[in-house]
Amino acid sequence: MNEKEFWDIIKQMQSYDEPFEWLIEHLSKKTDDEIIDYEIHLKNALDKSYTSHLWGAGYLIMGGCSDDCFEYFRCWLIAQGQEIFELTLENPEFLAECIPDFYEEEEIVPELEDMLYIAMEAYSLKKTGDVDCDEASDEFLSRVEEREYECNRDNIEFDWEDEDDLMVLFPKLWDRFGENPLG
Repeated sequence: MNEKEFWDIIKQMQSYDEPFEWLIEHLSKKTDDEIIDYEIHLKNALDKSYTSHLWGAGYLIMGGCSDDCFEYFRCWLIAQGQEIFELTLENPEFLAECIPDFYEEEEIVPELEDMLYIAMEAYSLKKTGDVDCDEASDEFLSRVEEREYECNRDNIEFDWEDEDDLMVLFPKLWDRFGENPLG
């Protein structure tokens, strides 16, 4: 599976009522290598989005953003598709227009932790018929490691220190979420 196929699958998943269930089922029908490829493309997108600016935007949108929260936020961003992902990386202010209004009304937080487990669950389903199999999960993690995936995240040097900095960096996000964050 190449990067284009990865993003095509993410786009397809958006048209289903149960996107994660569909994606697990869809991936489980792929070859072992394709499932591993999916995982590596996900990890690469997570690495690419590990930036100070995006973290600042997430912090502002959610009224705070821990390490885990930032990872789940980036998973949510990936699940929005390649175009939104790339536009947001270029300019996190895009999120002021991109996040639907109903997120505030329904108190939805833009986080998708489940994205982290899709490939492992698909691999487990393929191997055992069950999404939760420790043996298959261990094998999956070994297979990813064998592919010599290396995290390309450098330590972040933040270009912001507090909400005053975020207000200046992201005026559109501040106008929308500064006083009423989603978190």
